[in-house]
Amino acid sequence: MDLLPDLWRHEYWLPPGITWRDMEQMQECPRPRDLLFALPLALGFIVLRLVFDRVVAPPLGRCVGLRSRLRMAVAPATKLESFYTQQNRQPSQSDIISLMAQCDKTQRQIETWFRHRRNHDRPSYTKRFCEACWRFFFYLIAFLAGLATLINKSWFWDQRECWTGYPQQPIERAHFWYYQLELGFYLSLLLCVSVDVKRKDFKEQVIHHIATIFLLGFSYCSNYVRIGTLVMLLHDSSDFLLESAKMFNYGTGWRKTCDTLFVIFAAVFLVTRLVVFPSKIIHTTLVLSMEVFEPFAGYYFFNLLLMVLQALHVFWAVLILRMANKFLFLGKLDKDERSDEESELEEEDDDKGEGEEKDEEGECCWERSKDALNSKLKMLNKSFVLNNLNNHRAAIVSKMRKAR
Repeated sequence: MDLLPDLWRHEYWLPPGITWRDMEQMQECPRPRDLLFALPLALGFIVLRLVFDRVVAPPLGRCVGLRSRLRMAVAPATKLESFYTQQNRQPSQSDIISLMAQCDKTQRQIETWFRHRRNHDRPSYTKRFCEACWRFFFYLIAFLAGLATLINKSWFWDQRECWTGYPQQPIERAHFWYYQLELGFYLSLLLCVSVDVKRKDFKEQVIHHIATIFLLGFSYCSNYVRIGTLVMLLHDSSDFLLESAKMFNYGTGWRKTCDTLFVIFAAVFLVTRLVVFPSKIIHTTLVLSMEVFEPFAGYYFFNLLLMVLQALHVFWAVLILRMANKFLFLGKLDKDERSDEESELEEEDDDKGEGEEKDEEGECCWERSKDALNSKLKMLNKSFVLNNLNNHRAAIVSKMRKAR
């Protein structure tokens, strides 16, 4: 706090009339320096995840019959590889024409090479399964632990109690560690975002992680701990359901289980994020808190972060409703709307590519068959013409004999 005195002015973090000195006089009061515990915890989570991916996830993958994807070998091509790594993974038509002149290849050969090269770089089902499995276990443990520590608290049932005696509210040890573990976990996710599976909502995920970290950090420093614990519990209640559905989706023979878990997840997500979160959490921080203190800078900042989360909730709800619509009309879930950015498209490309290759083979076979058929038809035609000539000749000879 001494390093950045202007940033830590109590007017920014605490309601009017309360100073940092007042907070320090309390026993078991949240202190900003406590957040430093989250840094070694984040590093610990990264190490624990590496161990988890090598020790725990593989046996679980075998239990669910983890699928494997065949990867076609990529023919060596120096110029194509240079273009792929340095310029663009999906060349335009003009790029393809330029590469055709450089590599002495046809357009179809170049398109096939790039398709196989992208397929080679796609994340495997094993990596996706390990990621989903790791998050599932954390979210499940965090939800159960959070529920156990909050179920008997007055503010869990009546949100007005979140502001009784605010901001001079002591923090329990269980809630201290609940905060630290959640903050450390989201820090680890942010640190690993570049190596995790890149999905369509990659930017939204980064925004979500950053907003969550700021939300947890600020709420702890300003002693918004009671409402903060409710926000964490609300999010964990649906997150572990999503990860469990993804785990079974990567296995074989678990389609009904995956679909059932998705339906449960969708229902829980839509209720908690679109109904409970705005009606209970945001309403509590925006309206009910004003019964206890006057607005200050931290009040606006905290509610702004909650609004960012709510906007992301709406974005993901749209994706979930799209999947639900497909489930109702198609009877199954074809893919995750927030799947990796290229993987699903590449699968479609591979299917098309295989079909095109088969079409090429079919065309060649048809050409050969057509040539053979034409030769046979010519032979038959010649035979037919000869027979007609012979018959016609025989008829003429017969008529001449009768005339004699």
